[in-house]
Amino acid sequence: MGFGIVNEVYYPRVDIPQIRDLGFIVAGPDGFWSEVKRNENYQLSLLSPGVPAVEILHEHPRYTLRLRVTPDPRRDVLLMECRLEPAPAEAGGDGELGLYVLLAPHLGASGNGNTVSVERYRGRRVLLAEQGPFGAALAAVDAQQHDAFGRASAGYVGTSDGWQDFARNGAMTWQYQTAGPGNVALIGELPRRAVLALGFGSSAESAATLAISSAVQPFENVLQHQIADWETWQVRGNERGVPLLDLPAAIRDEFVISAIALRAHLDKTYPGAMVASLSVPWGDTGDERGGYHLVWPRDLVECAGAFLALGAEAEARDTLRYLIATQTEDGHWFQNQWLGGTPYWQGIQLDETAFPVLLAACLEERDALRRVAVEDMVQRALSYIARTGPATAQDRWEENEGINAFTLAVSIAALVAGAALLSQPAQDWALALADFWNANIENWATVSDTPLARRFGVPGYYLRVSPPGVVSDHRASAMVVPIRNRADGGGALRADEQIGTEFLQLVRFGLRRPDDPLIQGSLRLADALLRTETPNGPVWHRYIGDGYGEHEDGRAYDGTGIGRGWPLLTGERGHFELSAGNDPLPYLAAMAAMASPGGMLPEQVWDSDPIPTRRLFPGQASGSAMPLAWAHAEFVKLLVSRQLGHPFDQPRSVRQRYQGRRPIAEYAFWFPHAAIATMPAGARLAIALPEPAMLHWGLGGWAQIVDVATSDSGLGFHVAVLPTTALAPGGQIDFTWRRWDCGEWHGRDYRIDIVPN
Repeated sequence: MGFGIVNEVYYPRVDIPQIRDLGFIVAGPDGFWSEVKRNENYQLSLLSPGVPAVEILHEHPRYTLRLRVTPDPRRDVLLMECRLEPAPAEAGGDGELGLYVLLAPHLGASGNGNTVSVERYRGRRVLLAEQGPFGAALAAVDAQQHDAFGRASAGYVGTSDGWQDFARNGAMTWQYQTAGPGNVALIGELPRRAVLALGFGSSAESAATLAISSAVQPFENVLQHQIADWETWQVRGNERGVPLLDLPAAIRDEFVISAIALRAHLDKTYPGAMVASLSVPWGDTGDERGGYHLVWPRDLVECAGAFLALGAEAEARDTLRYLIATQTEDGHWFQNQWLGGTPYWQGIQLDETAFPVLLAACLEERDALRRVAVEDMVQRALSYIARTGPATAQDRWEENEGINAFTLAVSIAALVAGAALLSQPAQDWALALADFWNANIENWATVSDTPLARRFGVPGYYLRVSPPGVVSDHRASAMVVPIRNRADGGGALRADEQIGTEFLQLVRFGLRRPDDPLIQGSLRLADALLRTETPNGPVWHRYIGDGYGEHEDGRAYDGTGIGRGWPLLTGERGHFELSAGNDPLPYLAAMAAMASPGGMLPEQVWDSDPIPTRRLFPGQASGSAMPLAWAHAEFVKLLVSRQLGHPFDQPRSVRQRYQGRRPIAEYAFWFPHAAIATMPAGARLAIALPEPAMLHWGLGGWAQIVDVATSDSGLGFHVAVLPTTALAPGGQIDFTWRRWDCGEWHGRDYRIDIVPN
């Protein structure tokens, strides 16, 4: 809903919006007419706590319009009870005011190719729409459940639709029976009290059958069925959830709305699947789908974690099953995909391979897997992480390759938490690799003594992303990294000049302590360079120079723009504060205050000077995605984390293994794709190769040559362990290999230097 009317309705899946909007006009015989959504004077409330059935009261000097809206839990129908009350005559009211409903179908998620008509169906007047395999029907009944439509018309948007009729003639004067194919709309005249039934089916006729079936019963019956369904779900979750005592009302209310938003995003055809947002970002600037009607594995697992926090374990298991079904053979997941598993963008984000492992481990920790077999999924996922990490082809914002603290933290946590779900020897090698990556976080992801560090007086800080070459040469942190979505056609900064908030995940997952000097230095930079104070509380930008958001003048994002503040980053900061021993309540309050009048959390909020003509106000939703399911998940988890006293989604095994401290790794790993140039004294060197081989190695200058056969690690690589623990700093190791199957030499020698630990 938006502006007090229905926007999209999704059918039969949550990735297919079928209408642009369903709204109303109130008009009188004196030429007065008022489009309800443009008044922007309405109140929205739930008809029952925690239930997606709403009442909307529109107030105008000449009328009030009360709408009650609920889905029919048994049919693909949305019901809406309408009550128009003219204002008293002494207040300028008019007893002859009439009500008209406007429907703009976008069947198949497109405003093109739709056909609409006004028809008699089984003795009732209905408004019909068709496009391809989809049909929609709008029926109306009065208090006696009799056909309630008066005059009706079909038209082309912008030329002969009902809104144009009122705009040109001040009244409904057109009655066209059909329009299309094209971008079309419908209008129907209603009595002051009526119930509308908007049905969907595989044809207009099947949709009409469903709509009429739903309409010929008391509205209250359907409403009570909806309430009972949701109350049953809430009770089931409350048995496993945490108590929500002593919380401000606004925060409790937002928690309830967030639970609704998350469950409403669950698909009915593919249980456990969710799109990123049931919305179209900047959707008022175009007619096509666009937007976030796709599954991002990261967003999906973040939301599944919120279901676990809500006590909804069955939904989280469904998500795990869906992820198992859509994992690729080599172990990763696509950047995003349609609900059925067909990829859309096909980039590789390593955290999206790690998150499903964390979901499986989280369920296992709670004894909630219920015999879902996960070892094969976990083994393939961790193998992919080992074979391709620690650098990722795309960061979590889908823009740059390299090493960043967020992806690295999630990957290390997956290796540790997932190890318990594996058999040997994969279990031991997963833990050994996690220790090695964890021990090198500072080497790969931080810098010190830079102009930025000196400017702010910090000992060092975490980069937004380090180029992949930093694994072998720390000087790569000075390389230029491009910045996407810039209005100037592109931008770039040196990696050591780019700041983000990714480092917070290291604390959230228990890899580093909140008082770590590099964490504190990064926090200072993030607050100085990315934080904006709004009337509703603080928000943080994703990174310096972000171009994903409205332009400076408020024009919609069109491929370029200026990034704005993200409420979900406010939630991530709240998790940090909780880890640091502080109360995250102010961050919960800020997120709740940034929600829409209906409680929807946006992807971004406006954080510049107000632009009233574009409805852009500081601390309030911009034109970005709303609701963003990930933001609602972050709010739920932060609130539950506060009640527990620690981050809800922090893997227990990771916390126990590291306790926030940098480990001393037993092994140093050399992979062909991540070739280290140095290793600390006292460690054993593990050469990890993609196929079985005979490793040929010796000390500096090829002294004391030894051949060592590799063994299968169980994680997709074959490893040879060299006894290097006694080698002193300054020493060198030379090696190459020949393949086991054909005896062919690799054809290149490599050298690793021993450095102080």
